[in-house]
Amino acid sequence: MTQVITSIHDWVLTWHRELGDKSIGFVPTMGALHAGHQSLIDYSRKDNDITVVSLFVNPTQFNDKNDFERYPRNDEKDISLLGQWGVDYIFMPVYHELYPDNYTYKVSESSFSTQMEGASRPGHFDGVLTVVMKLLNIIHPDRSYFGEKDFQQYSLISKMCEAFFMPIEIIMCPTVRDQDGLALSSRNALLTEEERKRAPLFHELLRSSLKAEEIVKKLNESGFRVDYVVDYENRRFGAVYLGNTRLIDNVQR
Repeated sequence: MTQVITSIHDWVLTWHRELGDKSIGFVPTMGALHAGHQSLIDYSRKDNDITVVSLFVNPTQFNDKNDFERYPRNDEKDISLLGQWGVDYIFMPVYHELYPDNYTYKVSESSFSTQMEGASRPGHFDGVLTVVMKLLNIIHPDRSYFGEKDFQQYSLISKMCEAFFMPIEIIMCPTVRDQDGLALSSRNALLTEEERKRAPLFHELLRSSLKAEEIVKKLNESGFRVDYVVDYENRRFGAVYLGNTRLIDNVQR
């Protein structure tokens, strides 16, 4: 039976101790769950004795208050899905316990985090790295799972764990897409019906042989508002707006 835990104290002093030598897989989420999250959970359940999933919409990674307020939330549905998906523990911390310092201490990276998402959303990765380090230090997993769609995030978290000698394996799992190619994202629920029909063009152009500047031009002509399309090392990264909804994606080249 899936256990819901809201107290850091209860997890650290009670539940975690009872697990003994069982291996723990951890999937951090902000809820609004979909098949992409289920895929991460499936990988964790295959690799580990116990799977823990967190549900926490982290305010420190939102540089736009309106974006934070609009982020889709449905705890009751998420808890039900996690039970169906075979998760052992759901961790649902509250802000004042997770941030007793009210975010006066934070984790920062000074190079890759300033590019692409970091350039467009100042402070975003400080919030991501800080909350992930907190969650990893609380849960103490053997492995933690992240989607390839957020490759920049995965890379920063993986290197953070290396830099701070955290004995946790950070595992990247393939992006899950709808049949039309759109990467699954909690934000997709915010798209209008007409926007959802146009959205697959984003991935289609990213994976094309066109140059980045040509892709930007075509997206703008098709009703997208382009934040960036960047070729970096062996990947092409992109971020766009459709209406008020921001979408990100990347493809290996």
